[in-house]
Amino acid sequence: MDNNHESFWRHNSRAVPGKTVAAATVKKSQTTFQDFQESVRDAWELGDDEFCIMSGIGDGRSGKRTAGASAALTVKTHRSNLSASRVEAKTSPPAAQQASAPRTNHRQDSNNVPDDLINELTLVDDTTSRERGSSEPRKRYRQFHTYPGRPQLLKLSSSSLSKDENNESKLEKFTVLLEEPLLNLIALKQLSWSGIPKKMRPVTWRLLSGYLPTSLERRNSVLERKRLDYHKLVSQYFPVDSRDEAQQDTYHQIHIDVPRMNPHVPLFQQHLVQEMFERILFIWAIRHPASGYVQGINDLVTPFFIIFLQETLDAKVELETFKLEDLGEEQRNIIEADSFWCLSKFLDCIQDNYIFAQLGIQAKVNHLKELIQRIDGNLHKHLVQHGVDYLQFSFRWMNNLLTRELPLHCTIRLWDTYLAESDGFAVFQLYVCAAFLLHWREQLLQERDFQGLMLMLQNLPTHNWTDSQISVLVAEAFRLKFTYADAPKHFEGKS
Repeated sequence: MDNNHESFWRHNSRAVPGKTVAAATVKKSQTTFQDFQESVRDAWELGDDEFCIMSGIGDGRSGKRTAGASAALTVKTHRSNLSASRVEAKTSPPAAQQASAPRTNHRQDSNNVPDDLINELTLVDDTTSRERGSSEPRKRYRQFHTYPGRPQLLKLSSSSLSKDENNESKLEKFTVLLEEPLLNLIALKQLSWSGIPKKMRPVTWRLLSGYLPTSLERRNSVLERKRLDYHKLVSQYFPVDSRDEAQQDTYHQIHIDVPRMNPHVPLFQQHLVQEMFERILFIWAIRHPASGYVQGINDLVTPFFIIFLQETLDAKVELETFKLEDLGEEQRNIIEADSFWCLSKFLDCIQDNYIFAQLGIQAKVNHLKELIQRIDGNLHKHLVQHGVDYLQFSFRWMNNLLTRELPLHCTIRLWDTYLAESDGFAVFQLYVCAAFLLHWREQLLQERDFQGLMLMLQNLPTHNWTDSQISVLVAEAFRLKFTYADAPKHFEGKS
């Protein structure tokens, strides 16, 4: 073990009577997250531990929460002791080094990818550290979790959410499809896979999620009925029953998590907006008792909320600073109800991600590990040799569907493809995560210790990404799925 790696673990391990510091040091051969957590378990509060359930520590309620922040807190503790120059050297390599570094060939096997998805990918380097929230405790929770890698939602104006508005041919194709008396859903999915024009996105998302029927004649009546059904649920469950301890706990956690979302964007700090999110999340949790509310689902409401809010506004309105109180109550109710139903439909195929202990995500993380081992043995070996477990970084990718790794407009573009996946996006997302990890291959191979790798993986420089990078990402994911999904020994690890 190199000195830097050893000093990291010494810094984050507490002396225990009867044990030496050396005994608390993690050995290089220990690569499971359980070993990682056991060695640094005092680096975060037990009551706030996002991985408690996986190690048998703490109660079940805290164990069901998202995994990403716990490892990030450990890295943050170490990062505070690094010199500014070293952090800068790790996160922003010299320009000459960036220019000479080989890049991933995203055009490989392009015959398997739709032509309009092949674009030139420009790598972007992050030269600034992302601002982190306060770590002051509040009861047994933290006032603000640190979410490294969570980009600020910049430029939420309508002009930034889509770059294909000049594609009149595609707009015309969508118009023809959507006006058919009986929608050809397969054709709509095929057309939507490579991106949906902004003005067509609200109705298309409703259709692709299964919220709206394919019959044009029935759509208005279904919308009216489902919106009424949602607001009956609101009247039934609000205010929260003070006699039901489980409901109180669920609502309390939601009430804490919602203000944490995008603290630098005025739109999401408005009381009306936060109340809408709280109602959506609480009713979803009540209707899905097998999982209940899990931290991270709150992020998945945001794209739907933004799309349906934008639908009601003039194209020139800046969403970041828009005051929701300027909308009428009826319009606000429509946005809330539609966001709820689309979220519910969207999560149906990945509900096992959020059940007790989030076993679905743990399985997907193992699949990702085995997939990378097959695709790029050198990268896999590099991560393992430096003690990086896939669970430490990819759990958040799976749990939040990359919403904390990408700017909002990129998430929206990515979800065009997710919603268009004919067999649901649960399987396809695995390949998106694999393509996402492989995209940073060269930078990761340049990191020579655990600290550098974790800082890189927790703060991937995507803040300047556009729709073109997402198009390349899903194209590469499509190629990987086409190549590996039907392989007989696809998920058989190599020794």
